[in-house]
Amino acid sequence: MKQRLHAPLYQALVNHASKDPVSFHVPGHHGNEALQYALNMLDKQEEAINRHFGPLLALDVTELSTTDDLHHPESSIKEAQALAAECFGAEDTYFLVGGSTSGNLALILAVCDPGDIILVQRNVHKSIINGLKLANAKAVFLTPERESITGLATVPSLLETEKAIIRYPEAKAVFLSTPNYYGMSVNMERYAELCHRNGIPLLIDEAHGAHYGFHPELPASAIQAGADAVVQSTHKTLTAMTMGAMLHVRGSLLSRGRLKDTLAMIQSSSPSFPIMASLDISRAIAQQLGPDLFRESIEAVRLFRQWLKEESSRLTVPEREDSPVRSISYDPLRILLMDRDGLLSGYEIQQELERHGCYAEMADPKYSLLVVGPHAARGAIPRLQEAILHINAKYAERCDSAMAEPIQSLDLMDEDISSVSEPVAFARHGMSGKGARRVHLQDARGQLSGEMVIPYPPGIPILYTGERITNHHISQIEWLARTGARFQGAEDDTMTTIAILIEEKDEDGSNSVKLSL
Repeated sequence: MKQRLHAPLYQALVNHASKDPVSFHVPGHHGNEALQYALNMLDKQEEAINRHFGPLLALDVTELSTTDDLHHPESSIKEAQALAAECFGAEDTYFLVGGSTSGNLALILAVCDPGDIILVQRNVHKSIINGLKLANAKAVFLTPERESITGLATVPSLLETEKAIIRYPEAKAVFLSTPNYYGMSVNMERYAELCHRNGIPLLIDEAHGAHYGFHPELPASAIQAGADAVVQSTHKTLTAMTMGAMLHVRGSLLSRGRLKDTLAMIQSSSPSFPIMASLDISRAIAQQLGPDLFRESIEAVRLFRQWLKEESSRLTVPEREDSPVRSISYDPLRILLMDRDGLLSGYEIQQELERHGCYAEMADPKYSLLVVGPHAARGAIPRLQEAILHINAKYAERCDSAMAEPIQSLDLMDEDISSVSEPVAFARHGMSGKGARRVHLQDARGQLSGEMVIPYPPGIPILYTGERITNHHISQIEWLARTGARFQGAEDDTMTTIAILIEEKDEDGSNSVKLSL
């Protein structure tokens, strides 16, 4: 007989709903009663709203004696978080209802006071940069290494990380991001040992690796490798609802009291109980099924890669790095599709797939990235194969001569920048029009950027505010814009223009930046 899942937080919500309670508390739908009342006053066609949302709203409650309080857990949430810590190999686990973003922000605020230095991988998610701004901290950026086949950035080398720690012994922590968006990771065990020898915590943004460690063919999680704090987007690769994430912590280098304070500042005082329950259920499923949860899908992706070769498909996948010097692990549940002849960009592949009902996670100028779920063998992969056959047939008559230029992989890193930067100060203040002006992108060479430039996805900044604009930056921005990238938050979404800071001569002849605070 199959064993029932043990999900205490979910069960507490079900038990509460089963009592047929009368709600005199928030939220305003009052267990769906208020929504039903309003919908009954409208046309019958609105019944679909109640059909889709009604069952969920019955579990959408607030902090009651029968539920618990995320910011002071004593019963079901406390047990659910303890079970999650046991499952993922942590000492303590905190549920996040604002995605990995809230965990990254909380970690920065927990380790940094204003003016403190933290060592940060250069190509991190924008949430870490926003955390630096909130903390008024300084970042020393470490340039990541590249995977040799695709040229995509992974993490800084162990040697460069050690150099940075020696150069900045006052640094409060090392903050790295692995795996990258494309599913490439480096084991963090030696990085953790390095940080611990120097008495500082290793913080990891592992947003795309919540499923790591649950199957022999999946890479190990950073928390299992000894990192002090690891943020995972449970909603990305396990079965939780969107915005459901976890923060796993171990060791004594990170103050739990300070972390709880920052989590209370960052997270809502009215957290979503359905999201938290989905985290509880997701953990229970992964813990009970273990390798069985991913066995079929991992095999299905292996057979799919083999099928692409046998079909001599126009769409193919890149080879993988095989280096005895530097070992990179690949997520077997991520597929990078590319045109073998360079005819179609990643964006165009994504659009072609969508015409056949297959929606990719993201695209860049060269690749379209597909994230495969545990269910994929039973319908999703066959649908993908059918779509690829249609694309192959559509472009069978096209050849390399149709290319305007060779398509390259997304390269956000400037070869000319130092592998260990000088400290870069971050602050919450903005700039007025008096402190910055807009110029044509080509005229911005050598100037200080007045805005962050973030192609999204993957949400990794090319330029930081206050960073000097190089030829590399300009060519990358032009190329990305030309190939269809979107620039989140940019005032000019075409990126024909860019904001630059106005530098003025000080009395000693040196340059300074004019900011309006």
